[in-house]
Amino acid sequence: MKLDADVLTGWFAANARDLPWRAPGCSAWGVLVSEIMLQQTPVARVQPSWLDWMARWPKPSDLAAATPADVLRAWGKLGYPRRALRLRDAATAIARDHGDVVPSDVDTLLTLPGIGAYTARAVAAFAYRRRCPVVDTNVRRVIARAVHGAGDAGPASTTRDLADADALLPENDELAASMSAALMELGQTVCTARAPRCADCPVHADCAWLAAGKPAYAGPAKPVQKFAGTDRQVRGRLLDVLRDTSIPVAKAQLDVVWSDAGQRDRCLDSLLTDGLVEQTADGLFALPGEH
Repeated sequence: MKLDADVLTGWFAANARDLPWRAPGCSAWGVLVSEIMLQQTPVARVQPSWLDWMARWPKPSDLAAATPADVLRAWGKLGYPRRALRLRDAATAIARDHGDVVPSDVDTLLTLPGIGAYTARAVAAFAYRRRCPVVDTNVRRVIARAVHGAGDAGPASTTRDLADADALLPENDELAASMSAALMELGQTVCTARAPRCADCPVHADCAWLAAGKPAYAGPAKPVQKFAGTDRQVRGRLLDVLRDTSIPVAKAQLDVVWSDAGQRDRCLDSLLTDGLVEQTADGLFALPGEH
């Protein structure tokens, strides 16, 4: 089954959320920053951080010149702070090797530090308006329902998922890029996992899942991510202490943020290993480069 590209892109033009990285004139650098920030992080949390980030570092070379400590502070509560340092590494490569301009083709984007297949395809499609299938959880769910008649997409398969998306895209670059964005927006706002608004869907008349009576998903259960009590939470608490000061701190100041000494020390060790925290010669702890 094919989905009507004109219908989907028309719906997107009328209903897309007004996000700053979609604004006319937004640079490819702005799109790249948004894609890194949006990984496993809700739009509502990303938007103010993106605006602050782009005001402070409007070009890759600006971020490349920043200290790791400043970058981690600006990243704030977005989570997965290694993304911030990887983005700085990518900015350094873009400034040094590509004339301060984000590359436009997927293969070159993939050579940048920390840039994976999804991000490379998203930048090519959304920043440079290329015909390039972009598949995330939302796109997979829309295709599973509308095309295959399944309640959800089941386990990911890069080859199959990209082929499914590619088969839907028109040949025209601009129309294909708009359709890629429309599929993603549809999954994020209408064809949601738990409460799809089928009456508001622009392709409800062609939806195989709706035609089949909306059968329940019967595939493998998806793992539920938790946060409370995890190492992610502990690492965040430790980083909060260091982000709130500009001078190295004693370990005793870190110890008070979590009662489980074994977990706390394990998380501190992992932050040191990841380069998110450094230890001074006299045993104090600081953000990288800040001692």
